[in-house]
Amino acid sequence: MTIAVWAPLLLPLLAAPLARRLADQLDPRAAALTLAATAVALGTAALASLGLLAVTGLLRLPPAAALAHLSPAHWHPGELTAPEWGPTAAAAALALLTTTALAARTAHHQHADLRRARAATGDPPPGPRALLRRPDPAAPAALTVLTDDRADAYALPGRPPRIVATTGMLAALTPPERAALLAHERAHLTGRHHLLLAAGEYASACHPALRPLRPALGYHLERWADECAAAEVGDRALTARAIGRAALAAARTPAAPHPALASAATTGPVPRRVRALLADRTPTRSRRAPRALAVLALAGCLTATTAATAEAGHDFHRAVETAQARPAADHD
Repeated sequence: MTIAVWAPLLLPLLAAPLARRLADQLDPRAAALTLAATAVALGTAALASLGLLAVTGLLRLPPAAALAHLSPAHWHPGELTAPEWGPTAAAAALALLTTTALAARTAHHQHADLRRARAATGDPPPGPRALLRRPDPAAPAALTVLTDDRADAYALPGRPPRIVATTGMLAALTPPERAALLAHERAHLTGRHHLLLAAGEYASACHPALRPLRPALGYHLERWADECAAAEVGDRALTARAIGRAALAAARTPAAPHPALASAATTGPVPRRVRALLADRTPTRSRRAPRALAVLALAGCLTATTAATAEAGHDFHRAVETAQARPAADHD
């Protein structure tokens, strides 16, 4: 189990950069889904490995071994000797506690931010189920206009989903540009991008190598909404101009921070997004070969991670069964 249990902790160092490189070669929707799925898969595997390491060391303690009905003398889960399992299990347990604390703090901040944002719109605080429900595509998201000279606009998830915009932002844009901006924010709500952002946030707490995926995921979610807005208004140049002018207005009069799960058109590398909207979208053959290689490499890393996690779990289960059967056999 020793080699298999360490693989999910090491492979994210390779898989995370591969996922970012591959995302840059995909369309925004596929890129965002790839990054979120990769982060969740690698984060879950890392947690499983830490759990196996911590429990393996815990079962070497007599009270825990007695509770599990096994004998420490017959407990051989891997190649490490008994003294070596102590520091390893302690480090894994500390990492698990740290991950739990980070996840709890993230959940607390997210909920508190959404409560404050909902209070500003006059809505009741959102519950967990309200964030998970899929919005009705036929029902347009409500628009809430806040009287504020500072320019700001964002998509606020919950029930009902809302697009929040300040009077300062609406005054900075022409009517066609306002329509493009609202279409952008509406795409965030329809696509439930807040769930993908939350997944990336919690996964980044599971392994340090996954933290760079969080800003990359945010960028591709904005690009996804950009493309949806351009398709809805039927003018890519107009959408690019609306995003650029909204970002400039927001930079001139910075507004109060909005919730981390409330996506906004003015966040991220706006010049890069504008260039992407105005660029030629025709795929070229020169990009297909590197993209295929990146897909194969990332798929190989994820497959190896999944297989290693499964093998480590199987070896752990087999070692437990063996250690439970040996005392009975020795007693007979």
